[in-house]
Amino acid sequence: MKINYIKISSLSAVFTMALMMSCVGDLDVKPNDPFLTTSDKVYTTTESYKAGLAKLYAAFALTGQKGPAGSPDVAGVDEGFSCFIRSLWYMQELTTDEAVWTYPNDANGTIFNLHYNTWVPSDGIPTALFARILNVAALSNEFIRATTGKTDNADIKKFQAEARFLRALAYYHGLDLYGKTPFVTEKDLPGAYFPPVKNRAELFTYVESELKAIKGDLGAARFEYGRADKATASMLLAKLYLNAQVYINQPKYTEAITELKEVIAGGYTLADKYANIFRSDNNTNNSEIIFAQNFDGAKSQAYSIVQVMINGNSGNGGWSGLRTTSALVTKFPSLTESRAIFAKEDKGQALAISAVNKSTDGYGIYKFRNITAAGATSPNDATGFPDTDFPMFRLADAYLMYAEAVLRGGTGGDATTALNYVNAIRTRTGDVTAGNASGAITAGQLTLDFILDERARELYWEAHRRTDLIRFGKYTGSTYLWPWKGGVIDGASIDAKRVLFPIPAADIGSNPNLKQNDGY
Repeated sequence: MKINYIKISSLSAVFTMALMMSCVGDLDVKPNDPFLTTSDKVYTTTESYKAGLAKLYAAFALTGQKGPAGSPDVAGVDEGFSCFIRSLWYMQELTTDEAVWTYPNDANGTIFNLHYNTWVPSDGIPTALFARILNVAALSNEFIRATTGKTDNADIKKFQAEARFLRALAYYHGLDLYGKTPFVTEKDLPGAYFPPVKNRAELFTYVESELKAIKGDLGAARFEYGRADKATASMLLAKLYLNAQVYINQPKYTEAITELKEVIAGGYTLADKYANIFRSDNNTNNSEIIFAQNFDGAKSQAYSIVQVMINGNSGNGGWSGLRTTSALVTKFPSLTESRAIFAKEDKGQALAISAVNKSTDGYGIYKFRNITAAGATSPNDATGFPDTDFPMFRLADAYLMYAEAVLRGGTGGDATTALNYVNAIRTRTGDVTAGNASGAITAGQLTLDFILDERARELYWEAHRRTDLIRFGKYTGSTYLWPWKGGVIDGASIDAKRVLFPIPAADIGSNPNLKQNDGY
């Protein structure tokens, strides 16, 4: 995968960089090109540093310099499909029981490889996300270099810590999805160089140590919506620890509980109504979201997954592209509860999927909507792009993670608190008032199997499902089958190698340090 030279422009900040990193000896060089703007000219005020930081956040949600398309940051793939959170969503959701896509010719005819769990190293979507991970690392490294030596300024010190968090977040997804990535930091300077590769255990150690190192320099929990803070770092650490048995074959549930207690102490509260978490004013109408990818229909346009979910769902959207399988729907004892936001037979959708490319097969989902909590049309709706933010971390997830870590034997938490957290999710005050809350459970019902299903009911279409199924041992093999798993209508066993995606063929071809994952 080729990464273009990337022009970073946010307000007055414009500078260029390349992905390829080098340990060249002569560091005292400057470009001769009189038209090339360098960081020493761009960064002159605290605000200019903050503007540069904005590009790092945007690298997860936006795709280039123009928006929604044109002048992409990553070349060689469809710009829309290459959006970080869109590719991440496809790989986390389309490969599971939670989501189905209608159009087989999309992504150069490879999108059904995700549905059927038959992806190969040349497939475009995994290739695009691999490139985006390295893109975030490159952008972050340049910013960290530019802020080094300036951290006596408290704001710039915080900015640098945020850049390091975003780089760690990118590498976290690399270790989760691919098991290894090329690895570069700010110490590796631009030049002709084949980056070394870190394996899963090495990436785990790096992400853990980096998050611990920067947590104290990040802002207090909830200091500014959409920016990484101490609670955000603890949440990512908790996810790392909760999955440590998968990643490094070591249980770290006690460590997960420790971090989750810090998150929960951050002052977040559950939204009164479940649906309001996914509305166009979700940045202002609840305090449940811990970390989000922010969107503005007028100012930050992208063919992101939020835009696709809102405009492309079947039964309640224009493209009729996305649906879900009966395996998710039947996890809801009652389809009248607040979280079961499905387009059913009354909107022309059938529950069963006889053909993956038939848009009326499978219930649609309209959980994400570009309307306000009060039901009003979003101010920028006419642009065709949403104001609705995508929550990457939220309090309900932290509560469920806490309960799971306790059930798995982690210490420092307790079963009574775990039950109370789960029941708080199931008895949101506004949903109770409306008569459509899912309702409290008893201590005897709180089991690991219940937690996995409850995570599906609470967090579906939020890009967690693949990782959850792997952690519970129900992704590969035949222990758990869902419609069209393995390309078979009733589901079939899939190979153990599918717990990881292959390293993209293009990247192996361009970096001799990269070796393919086993089985591919």
